[in-house]
Amino acid sequence: MGLVTPAVLPSSRKDLEEKLALFARMPSVGRIQIDVVDGKFASPASWPSIKSDLILGTPSELEQMVTEGYMLPRLDCIEYEIDLMCLDAERAAALWLALGATRLIFHAESTTDLPRLLASVRGRFGAGDGFVPGLISYGLAMNIASDLALLEPCLSEIQFVQFMGIARIGQQGQAFDPHVIKKVSEFRAKHPEIPVQVDGGVTLASAHELTALGVTNLVVGSGILKASDPSKALAEFEKLRTSYGV
Repeated sequence: MGLVTPAVLPSSRKDLEEKLALFARMPSVGRIQIDVVDGKFASPASWPSIKSDLILGTPSELEQMVTEGYMLPRLDCIEYEIDLMCLDAERAAALWLALGATRLIFHAESTTDLPRLLASVRGRFGAGDGFVPGLISYGLAMNIASDLALLEPCLSEIQFVQFMGIARIGQQGQAFDPHVIKKVSEFRAKHPEIPVQVDGGVTLASAHELTALGVTNLVVGSGILKASDPSKALAEFEKLRTSYGV
């Protein structure tokens, strides 16, 4: 698996499919993150709106895709990670899993009972003994302003932690917030065995510092997609894997 996970914040189904096709053509891409923003926990809302109009009985476009039997492309070689920036994360997770996703990221601040949420999704979607070990991976994301203590009761239930590198989540193109460096450093010192990734505002400059701290994965959206040559931009990030051996 590469050091970098390209991130997609889709504006439409067409936009999603075009960006996934772009990344699928890059040989080093083995994982893609799809951002899901509900407009409530984080804003503005991204495609798709997962909320069905129950009064009219109209399913969301994502629900229609599940019904059609649509599957995310290149599942034989690409792993899909869903960053659930939404209040009804469990329901959204079920839809994306049906499309072939295997990694779910829940935001620690999106619920008042984080242990209950994790217990519910693991019971519903399966994990570990009695299921298929490794089929679905769970991660927790944390905002810069949040206390690390929020994660402590749940670390045995997850496989990785994602620290947000921007102050306002849900929007690509924001500047990297250096305060996340201290948070990552503190967490790594206490839990060196837990994989850590950083999402938001990651540039080559900040990537050097993060990988030196032992960050195992960098989630990069606009840093690749807005580059004049996305493949070349990704390759520059991937060079850090050799430098730091992560």
